[in-house]
Amino acid sequence: MNALALMARRPELVRRLVAHEPPLAALVPDSEAALKVVEDMYQTYQRDGMGAGMAKFIAFVSYAGEIPGDYTEQPAPDPAMFGLPTDDDGSRDDALLGQNLRGCTSYQPDVDALAEVKDKIVIGIGEESEGQLARRGGEAIAARLGLTPVTFPSNHGGFLGDEYGQPGKPTEFAATLRESLAN
Repeated sequence: MNALALMARRPELVRRLVAHEPPLAALVPDSEAALKVVEDMYQTYQRDGMGAGMAKFIAFVSYAGEIPGDYTEQPAPDPAMFGLPTDDDGSRDDALLGQNLRGCTSYQPDVDALAEVKDKIVIGIGEESEGQLARRGGEAIAARLGLTPVTFPSNHGGFLGDEYGQPGKPTEFAATLRESLAN
């Protein structure tokens, strides 16, 4: 999101932008429901701590399809099933849940400014992310810019090894990234 904002305002600073699955919840058809879920994650984090908030985050980013209006009424996932703490340690310093989540997902890119420099932009989507919000956000901005998204190996975290239990394909991802930067 930050790179899209930079490209819209200061494109001369960027040679080539590869935006891989920007989770532009504000641009998808079900944006109202998606942003409601994001707000629920934030409020859960503020009320119950990192484990509870992050469990909702993981479940949400893995969800495929349009977000139903009653999504937040479903039972909350158990943090333990993701190896997350079930107790609240009282801290509220998680940058993703406490600071970045709402601003990033609600970001409205300056499509007109980006369209002027779209030849410098690559929108990446994960081959295994079909229907997930981050991919749908990438597809939405690509459509508005008249770009064809580039499919990257694996999923939203395709550049990762097995550090977090959801291995991507980092070697293949890097090859696609190098190719995208070279064009």
